[in-house]
Amino acid sequence: MENRFQNSIAQFKFVLIALLVFASCKQEANKVETIEEVILWEPYNDSSEVAANAEHEVARMRYKLIQSKVWNKNDTFLPMHQEVSKMDSTTYTSLRPLILEQSIPVIQEHISNGKLSYEQLVLFYLHRIYKYELDNGTTLNTVIAINPKVLDEARALDANSEGHHPIYGMPILLKDNIGTDDMNTTAGAIALKDNLADDAFIVDRLKEKGALILGKVNLSEWAYFLCDGCPVGYSALWGQTLNPYGRRVFESGGSSSGSGTSVAANYAVAAVGTETSGSILSPSSQNSVVGLKPTIGLLSRTGIVPISSTLDTPGPMTKNVVDNAILLDAMMGYDKVDDASVLTGWEKDWYQTEEPSTLKGKRFGVFKNLMGRDSIYKATIEKIKEAGATVVEFEPPQVEMDGFLSILNIDMKNDLPAYIQNHVKDVQAVAVKDVADVVNFNLQDTLIRIPYGQARLDGILADSTSAEGLAEIKKRLQANGRKYFNEAMEAHDLDAILSINNYHAGFAAVAKYPALTIPMGYKPSGEPISLTFIAKQFQEAKLYDLGMAYENAIKVRKIPSGYKD
Repeated sequence: MENRFQNSIAQFKFVLIALLVFASCKQEANKVETIEEVILWEPYNDSSEVAANAEHEVARMRYKLIQSKVWNKNDTFLPMHQEVSKMDSTTYTSLRPLILEQSIPVIQEHISNGKLSYEQLVLFYLHRIYKYELDNGTTLNTVIAINPKVLDEARALDANSEGHHPIYGMPILLKDNIGTDDMNTTAGAIALKDNLADDAFIVDRLKEKGALILGKVNLSEWAYFLCDGCPVGYSALWGQTLNPYGRRVFESGGSSSGSGTSVAANYAVAAVGTETSGSILSPSSQNSVVGLKPTIGLLSRTGIVPISSTLDTPGPMTKNVVDNAILLDAMMGYDKVDDASVLTGWEKDWYQTEEPSTLKGKRFGVFKNLMGRDSIYKATIEKIKEAGATVVEFEPPQVEMDGFLSILNIDMKNDLPAYIQNHVKDVQAVAVKDVADVVNFNLQDTLIRIPYGQARLDGILADSTSAEGLAEIKKRLQANGRKYFNEAMEAHDLDAILSINNYHAGFAAVAKYPALTIPMGYKPSGEPISLTFIAKQFQEAKLYDLGMAYENAIKVRKIPSGYKD
């Protein structure tokens, strides 16, 4: 009897254990199923899109690939998914008129009035990013990293939101060559994919004033100093940046491609780009946003992956002029580490002036050849004249730009090793220490790392310009660049020269003059086109005053039609 009872107990235990094991296995299966259900993005075959662009009239848009071969978007977007999903479509829709296309002062007013919080502002932009970037039919391949602490930081700011700089609580995106201590800084290059660097000087300034670093955006790899004639907005790490006004139809501009496309699509209040020659002006104009290439030295370059310590500068990219001035002001400060950094007489709080800017009485120089060949430029100049400005047509002097590439070549040959030595936290995690290492690293897998080649990097290694020769080139080109603009400016007492897009960016670069580009309209095809104001060194306040007057008189920016919802 006792043995039978013990056998029954043993059988019961066996059955109970079996049931528990089965239940445990079922729970584990459910866990796996749940994880699979949270997959946000699936890679797709982009061969048909590549084929469709094979005969594009713009050679640089004949893509070899669109989708990155090494980036899984789930790695970027899955960690914040639960937080972002807390904002439902009803809440998002109710917030849209308070945020979409609105200026910083208007958004801050809504927050002051209790209609909006900084946390809601961040969630609104994250909702848009997830909505459009995880859909292979709308993705711009632009946002490549999300600050994992941004919502916690926004909540902290909500608790203390009185009496601060206007940038306080504003979500800002950074080009992925600008250092941030909580996200990798890669310049789009696989060689730098594990580069964790300290905050750049300008990022420190932004954080000090309460700006929220929302994330980072794609760029032309190595700031478009990798390949010759390749697509702008392409990087091996993050793929091909696309233009929201026409995905695979119009160029994104570069090298600050993601900065331009993300602002155009309203993924953030504003973004920061960098320029050596045209890299802010080009994507700003291609994406119908306002971009400033500041005077060299106005903003620090410390902590930014370099091309040229002679010509590099960061700069603000925004939807309107006042936001641009606010973002510039927030980034400014003397940097003793940057040899070009200067203390200037920048007019603080310019953006808070109550006096409306006007074009009346202003004097502008316009390029005679552009008046004859671009109807939108000509029509815009007529409107500026109707607003009371004086316009002088001129032909610039012929000046040589020989040696321009040598400035970039020799500077990058020297500046990249210095950056890696001074700013890379873990040199063991970064496989390269100079340009030669980058070239050799890329050659180990050319299909993945350099599908368009690396002609620019090869050119750096081949350039043997001496230090004395380089100094002569810099001096000569700066004089030539200034002559190009100054001759008309001084002869006709001009406030600024008016150009198109980045047409004259090279001359402004070597002159170290600031340039502000503002939407001018759209071609019949729908491609954006911009008017670019160029002035003398450290005349950013004048440019903003002129730009504000122009923007008030001629409002033309339109949000891309596919990104209105």
